Amino acid sequence: MDALIIVDLQESSFRDDRYHDQDAVIERIERLAKFVRSAGGAIVFVQHDGTEEEGLLPFTPGWQILASLTREERDLVVRKTTNDAFLGTSLDHRLRELGAARLIVCGWATDFCVDSTIRAAISRAYRVVVVSDGHTAADRPHLSAAGVVAYHNWLWPQLLTPADPVTVLPAAALLAVT
Repeated sequence: MDALIIVDLQESSFRDDRYHDQDAVIERIERLAKFVRSAGGAIVFVQHDGTEEEGLLPFTPGWQILASLTREERDLVVRKTTNDAFLGTSLDHRLRELGAARLIVCGWATDFCVDSTIRAAISRAYRVVVVSDGHTAADRPHLSAAGVVAYHNWLWPQLLTPADPVTVLPAAALLAVT
């Protein structure tokens, strides 16, 4: 079974149009979620518990999952406090209970929470597929947001893994073959 892991798409973080290809990334993730559900897969929303200054204080409006994403009762929500969605959470346990064989990872921020979650997943021997056009970041002092995304899309398949290498595919390819 596939599990679509949607990392940190929360209201406060997406108030402004400041991330690379932001609206299209969100739309692609929504289409993938609908597709994965229809194929019998699981949807896991990873939600960051942050601070009031970040707008991610638990149970405040900014902390909520993006309203533009459909959430169904059967979807899982895993709350985290670090970049890594596995660290100190029930994510691994819940994925194993579901029998998730392959994780499809998308979300925000490419170089922090998405990257950390991918690395944690491969260290647990999950098969990982990254949606190449389903993650985003802001410009960094040393690299444009598009450069951050492109670099990580190149990097992830190069990582040494205990299972299959990380696969990086655009949403359209996943929708065609998942």
